[in-house]
Amino acid sequence: MHRFLALFLFVSLAAAQKPPEPPPAQPVPGQVDPHRPCATKPDQTYALYVPTTYTPTKKWPIVYAFDPSAHGDRPVDALKAGAEKYGYIVAASNNSRNGPWGPEIEAAQAVSDDTHTILSIDDHRVYFTGLSGGARVAGRIAQLCKCAAGVYLNGAGFPSGTAPSPKDSVFPVFATVGNVDFNFPEVTRLDQALAAAGYPHFLRYFEGPHQWAPSEVAEQALAWFRLVAMKEDLAPRDADFIAQQRDAEIARAKSLEQSGNLFYAWREYNQAIATFDGLSDVAPLRAAATWLSSQKDAREGPKRQAHEFEEQQNLIADIAAAMANFRTVTSDLADEVSATKQKVANLREAAAREKKPNKAIVLRRALANVFVQAMETASDRLDAKEVTLAKDYYLLAAEANPDSPAPLRNIAIAQAMDNNRKAAIDALRQAKLKVKDMPPFLDWLQSEPTFAAFRDDPQFRQLLTN
Repeated sequence: MHRFLALFLFVSLAAAQKPPEPPPAQPVPGQVDPHRPCATKPDQTYALYVPTTYTPTKKWPIVYAFDPSAHGDRPVDALKAGAEKYGYIVAASNNSRNGPWGPEIEAAQAVSDDTHTILSIDDHRVYFTGLSGGARVAGRIAQLCKCAAGVYLNGAGFPSGTAPSPKDSVFPVFATVGNVDFNFPEVTRLDQALAAAGYPHFLRYFEGPHQWAPSEVAEQALAWFRLVAMKEDLAPRDADFIAQQRDAEIARAKSLEQSGNLFYAWREYNQAIATFDGLSDVAPLRAAATWLSSQKDAREGPKRQAHEFEEQQNLIADIAAAMANFRTVTSDLADEVSATKQKVANLREAAAREKKPNKAIVLRRALANVFVQAMETASDRLDAKEVTLAKDYYLLAAEANPDSPAPLRNIAIAQAMDNNRKAAIDALRQAKLKVKDMPPFLDWLQSEPTFAAFRDDPQFRQLLTN
């Protein structure tokens, strides 16, 4: 069961010739192990959290997590409070990152094999989670393995071309997305598609950008999966837990109602009905949802939301078209880039000036969309050794989000690849001014291979000081 993708098994003939290894050290319950090597594949590591109540005498649910930047500590930090509270193991790959499918599967399989070797896992309650590209990995594994008790998607849905279908083996999906995440429309539409395809589903919005959801949202996701497991007889029913979760859900719906967000309150009540039907009395929830459905704000909510999604797309259409054409411009590319930068600056200034909250949120989503498109396109061009073009795209990303050090870090790499040491160090100096968490930045400076040729440069070494 735990070799969840038989199609992608990786067998090492050399391993069979090695002498037996000593048994791996057991994890310490209640403590995060941020960099645990897989016993048979030590180049594969993962962050691990085992709840303090863990004992090998019983089987435990597990969540396998995939961060788009191969930082396993990030999902573990987000999930560990809920994992401790509700009794889940969390294992997050430090190798899985946005990129080709093969390495993603190899990382997932290595972590699965290792955790099944050292821990007592309930194979009927295996969950997958990820952020952005990692969410797509989690969703795709669940679709292929037909072994998922649930998937927790952060900021993205399934990979392109793999939309949920009633013909597939369905599994519960808890999706979440920030209100200023550029993927807000995608995740909302995914929830609608899941409903049409007959998947158990739940959508939680939170205030924030494209990121792992806050720990309180992760806790709600793990609680929801436990409720679903009770309905499916995969976990014993706990009347007190069910009542507590039902009361919390009603409180969230009432809070939205009282603040005037009738459409979102109506959604919340309907999600609660679907969750607790078969677990407790949902008649009061149905009554509240029925009343709200007669209110104008709730009735017009879907149309209003669809209009916002269309507006977000229209706001970036010209910018996206211009970026797509950079590679075909044979002359005056600098002018084209400059004109596009001005469009991005105009969008950013409009977002900063906007006084209407809903309009401002749409503008911020559009701006975030431009930032991500520019960063991803720049990365593709850098991989293709089109250094000058990559720098142009990174400059657009910096225009979209002047507070982010990421474009400047990558401009420094591009300048180093172009043998322009002075420009690279200048970009790094600017990036450092924007960094909020200095230790990881300094670690990156010391380990990034592109900078190896000038690590002894006094100006570079000055950057390594706090």
